[in-house]
Amino acid sequence: MEVKKKAKYKKLFYWLLIDLAVALILFALLLHRPGRYKPGDFRMDDDKPGRDWVTHPYLTHEVYPEVYNGAQLGEPFEVVISQKGLNSVVADSGWPKESEGILLYGPAVLLVPDTVVFMGTANIKGVEMVVTIELTPKVNEQKLLVLDVSRVKVGAMNITPLAKMTAKRMYAQKLSDEPIDTGDLRTKIAGALLNDEPFDHVFIIEDKKVKVDKITVKEGKLIVRLVPVSGLGDARR
Repeated sequence: MEVKKKAKYKKLFYWLLIDLAVALILFALLLHRPGRYKPGDFRMDDDKPGRDWVTHPYLTHEVYPEVYNGAQLGEPFEVVISQKGLNSVVADSGWPKESEGILLYGPAVLLVPDTVVFMGTANIKGVEMVVTIELTPKVNEQKLLVLDVSRVKVGAMNITPLAKMTAKRMYAQKLSDEPIDTGDLRTKIAGALLNDEPFDHVFIIEDKKVKVDKITVKEGKLIVRLVPVSGLGDARR
């Protein structure tokens, strides 16, 4: 009888060791800091107000003039958006941010072949974890812009299914809580990211209209091909 009891306790001890090892591995995965995460270059001071990204100088002084000049040609053209420029826009949008008791700061954007990578630090009750969101932008067969969130990680742990389910719930709650301008570009982007909603993307440049025909992500740059459209009714053709 004593032998059986010892065997039982021994077996229980082994299972406790296994549970502890699994917990430690999960904790280590969550606290993993990716080597490519380097937010320092474009981080703003915490006491400065955030800037609305659509009025950021990089977009208004560098990107918009390229779009404007290309739209006047009346033929397809390309606009190149740099990784450095994107980082400056993201960094100046006001940090840290707080959501559901989680403090977010230290943003960084990486452009790698076919993927836009957003990274940042989430501080949960003093514990810092690096969150990585990988985005694959593309134009689908219906000529609508798709912002596919292909992967979400905390540290080295892939939480994509859980993150997408949570995002959809938050988006639905947001829609039910307050009126939203569905025509606003920021609303369309939020719907694409949080609820997998492709959207039409016609941009009006004075008396010209252009739309995104193709997006190519390369190392350090994002290339957007735009084509002219003769009217809003032609946007999906």
